[in-house]
Amino acid sequence: MKFSELKDLTLQELLAKSRELRQELFNLRLQQASGQLEKPHRIRQIRRDIARIETRITQLRRQLENKQANAPAQSK
Repeated sequence: MKFSELKDLTLQELLAKSRELRQELFNLRLQQASGQLEKPHRIRQIRRDIARIETRITQLRRQLENKQANAPAQSK
């Protein structure tokens, strides 16, 4: 998943995607522990995708905070 793909998603969609990936990561770790994991590189990919999503979530939250902080200042 590329970061440019995440820019089009809303905060709610990002949170849902994060939950999905965390669940998939959990399942892959279970498979790894039982020796059934076929694609070990997938764990790294998912971890990095989660990090990208969390970064985008943080960016969106900061944008919202800045808008809220600037709104009262402009109304004075």
